[in-house]
Amino acid sequence: MHPNLDLALRYHQAVSDGASPEPYLHPDVVHHELPNLLFPDGVVRDLDGLRAAAERGAEVVSEQHFEVRNAVASGDQVALEVLWTGTLAVPLRDLPVGHVLRAHVGVFLEFRDGRIVAQRNYDCYERLTASH
Repeated sequence: MHPNLDLALRYHQAVSDGASPEPYLHPDVVHHELPNLLFPDGVVRDLDGLRAAAERGAEVVSEQHFEVRNAVASGDQVALEVLWTGTLAVPLRDLPVGHVLRAHVGVFLEFRDGRIVAQRNYDCYERLTASH
């Protein structure tokens, strides 16, 4: 297995398990979350921003899981197709606690010095309705 692909898979598993992703992240990491249903203007985060987002996320989602469905690695880049699910810990819009959110995600990672230095996410959330 390509070493960066192995690292990308371990990174997603760590986040699924609620562990800190910091051992996988370069200090200069930049995360771009492209516009989506929850963040219509998109978001750009550095390492501190990722820490803060993880803390906020832990308050909103009681558990999450990343199922990597496809992966390609070349040089210092990895592309992943991921199914993300997250169980709400608090109500969100008209969605009750316990509702499971689903997003189909394209994740593009760049590595430097054996760590993730850039991440771009294209999150395609399924419809946010209680009847789903």
